[in-house]
Amino acid sequence: MRKRNERRVRIEAAFDRLRTSIAAALGAAENEHARVVADRAEQEFALRIAQHGVAAVRRDPAQVTERPDDPAFRAALNTALREREENYAEWTERGPDGIGALVDAEAPGSAGEPWPDWLGRVGSAQTPPGLWRIGTATVPDAPAARPFPAAVPLLDESHLRISTGGASADVAETLVQNLLLRLLSHFQPGMVRVHVWDVAQLTGTFPGLYPLTGAGLLTVHDPTRLDEMLEVLSDHIRRIHTGSLLGGHTSLRSLAAETGHRSEPWRIAVLLGNGEALREEQQQQLQRIARNGLACGIQLIAVDLTMTVNSAVESITLLDGEHARASTTGPDALVRLDDAPPGPEISKASSAIAEVFEARRARVRTFADLVPDRLWTQRSTAGLHAPVGFAEGEPVWIGLGDASPHTLIGGPSGSGKTNFLYGMLGSLAARYSPDELELYLLDFKEGVSFAQFTPGRRDPTWLPHAQLVGVNVNADREFGLALLRFLSAEMRRRADIAKEHEVTKLEELRAEDPDGRWPRIVAVIDEFQYLFAERDAVSAQATTLLEDVARRGRSQGIHLVLASQDVSGIEAFWGKPAIFEQFILRIALPKARRVLAETNQAALELPRWHAVVNHESGVKHGNEIARVPDATARDTLDVLQRKLWEQREPGAAPPRLFDGSHLPVLSELADFTALRAPARAPRVLLGQVIDVAGTAAAVRLPQSPGRNLAVIGSVREDATSVLGAAALSLARQHAPGDAEFTVAGLLDDAAADATATAEALRAAGHHVALIGMDGIAAALADLAATVRARTAPRPHYLLLYAADAAHTVLEDKPGPGQPSGMDHLRTALKQGPELGVHVLGWWRSAQRVKTSVGMGPVDDIGAWVAFDVHGSELSPFAAGQVVSWSPRARRGLFFDRATHSRPEVILPFDLAAAQEATDG
Repeated sequence: MRKRNERRVRIEAAFDRLRTSIAAALGAAENEHARVVADRAEQEFALRIAQHGVAAVRRDPAQVTERPDDPAFRAALNTALREREENYAEWTERGPDGIGALVDAEAPGSAGEPWPDWLGRVGSAQTPPGLWRIGTATVPDAPAARPFPAAVPLLDESHLRISTGGASADVAETLVQNLLLRLLSHFQPGMVRVHVWDVAQLTGTFPGLYPLTGAGLLTVHDPTRLDEMLEVLSDHIRRIHTGSLLGGHTSLRSLAAETGHRSEPWRIAVLLGNGEALREEQQQQLQRIARNGLACGIQLIAVDLTMTVNSAVESITLLDGEHARASTTGPDALVRLDDAPPGPEISKASSAIAEVFEARRARVRTFADLVPDRLWTQRSTAGLHAPVGFAEGEPVWIGLGDASPHTLIGGPSGSGKTNFLYGMLGSLAARYSPDELELYLLDFKEGVSFAQFTPGRRDPTWLPHAQLVGVNVNADREFGLALLRFLSAEMRRRADIAKEHEVTKLEELRAEDPDGRWPRIVAVIDEFQYLFAERDAVSAQATTLLEDVARRGRSQGIHLVLASQDVSGIEAFWGKPAIFEQFILRIALPKARRVLAETNQAALELPRWHAVVNHESGVKHGNEIARVPDATARDTLDVLQRKLWEQREPGAAPPRLFDGSHLPVLSELADFTALRAPARAPRVLLGQVIDVAGTAAAVRLPQSPGRNLAVIGSVREDATSVLGAAALSLARQHAPGDAEFTVAGLLDDAAADATATAEALRAAGHHVALIGMDGIAAALADLAATVRARTAPRPHYLLLYAADAAHTVLEDKPGPGQPSGMDHLRTALKQGPELGVHVLGWWRSAQRVKTSVGMGPVDDIGAWVAFDVHGSELSPFAAGQVVSWSPRARRGLFFDRATHSRPEVILPFDLAAAQEATDG
């Protein structure tokens, strides 16, 4: 029994402990639940307080709770107040000073200083500050409400939206006027243009700024014609995108950062509304302007105007006549707006700005105004930009890049085409170094304008950018073709290297290969229509090449500038849109036709010294009228060229000059001075090929059949030049005594030339036999015997001056059954080259060459140069192909069947100083 009671006591005690434990657990859980509920309530109140603002909730708790004495609310509010005090303590200590320092740095001068410090002074800045002051801000709920400057970003950064709220429209106008005064006073007059549209009144808005209207710096638009104002702004955006934002630039700011110059003014569009929505089409156009305007320098300031835009917009909400809240300072800061200057002071300052602008606009600009203060500071990575004239004192710029790759210039004789080209080239050359820009200049129609850029007797300077200058090339259309071939080859070379770097454009290639030299190339062809003057192979090839370069050259930094004074020059491509449409930039000089679009007649009314500059393929809305300064007078381009020449890199070579009125000098030719002895297969230089490099026309004389040369034509001067050049070039490739020369003067008129050649060869140390008509038969007999015996000990060159003059003598036979002199000549022609015996002869007609060679093919004449011989007579010598050639003075046709597929035009040499050259 006792044991049973003890067991009962133990069980009851165990259950008591269990009940106690459960009660304790339930009590703890209830307490934790209550704590969690309280914490959650406090967190919810904290969130609501943060949403409404600590100061607002403290003033009006009903915004958050119906029970201000709720412990959770009181705890959340006290925590928020304590945290705010801690944060404000840090802000009060450092915040106002930091903002003050920031505004001082980002808003210099009139952008941030009080108006008495700058109003009335005319600005000169070219770049925009980052901020513009509107007033003084404080944080009223801060423990210590220290003031700090309030400012907003504007130009190139953000549009501005102003809501009058509880204030009057006059307060908004005062705020806008203060900002406009700061803007207008900061920059050089003309760099800021203001457009105003006020739905409430036609005139009277910003009366203090009225003096600016006469100068064109302020335009007040009719309140009933908002569409016109929006269209003006839209036109500016289109024009800037097509004319200024070239070569990958996304904004005028990025373009100015590269070029160092702002090519377009900022345009501030102030729209004063009344809170009502615009018509749908107006709203859409305003949105487009807002979206694209900042990149094009268009800044919107909208007052009480509904504007939903996908663009950066700062906002100011007016609270009363003096105070506002701004998006830059936040909802807790109260901005006291700056007071406006007195009305008379505003008018006086506006008048001063207008007067300076008018004076600068009225000043006649000179060529010196096209030249920047510092030379060669711009990079051509994304394109080329330079001013070419002035409109109302402001520079008018051209751009060459991906978007506007090529230029067409037109103007009749006396319209100033040469002057415009000088100004354009000088402006470009002053901004871009030769590593950034190379020039290739070609002038047809007996023009010598571009000779200015090469060294001369009176002026030894040259333009360092010029690589090639061609003048007096009206008779040498092949030179224009050669330039196009060079540009096409350079375009392919750049494209191949770009492909290796896995890029497609010059801009990308320069980024991938920063150490490479990749200048942009500008090729100017004046009177280009002469290149296409005839229906022949030259015109056909030139058209194909021009189309290829015009279409694909843009991506490789190759730009064409074609100029013409004849309307037919423009019409040459009027029916070829594949070419014509690539010339986006059009320059029309006074009375020019067909350069601009057919409906654009602006050039017909231009006065002298003016030009229409159009970056939109000649469409009328792209017109800019520029006054072009004089670049041809003394102390203009010549002075600039000397400065650039003095700044050139050491060792820089002058441009190659191709002057169609002068022959190349043999002794100055690089190919000639490079000849050295010994040479296993000597190169015989005959003349100069019409190409960009100025390459010598040469024939190799290896020991192979047919390696003889015939000069065909009746013009002694040209024929003897070829033979003399051949002899002198051979002399440089053989050591004295290593070759024999036989010079036969077979015509009295050529005797002096033969003698001069023989003397030059002797002066070089060579053995020379000089013979005449009485010695030619014996010389040929000896030479033929040597050939037949195959015992020629050394190379032997027979130079025949007028070989056909000896036909009668050579046709005589010494006796029955014996070979004639003509037979000996044919033996030397046929068998001699294999033994190093070569004939270089001059015949005065193609038929006489055939007579010397005999019946059958003329294969023994492996190379020939023809002068006054028509192409139809030369077909047998060109493997039977049709030869299109009309004789031209001082020009020859050269064909080497071992290397040529068709004949090519060459210039004979001027052999001046030839004897001295052979000594070298």
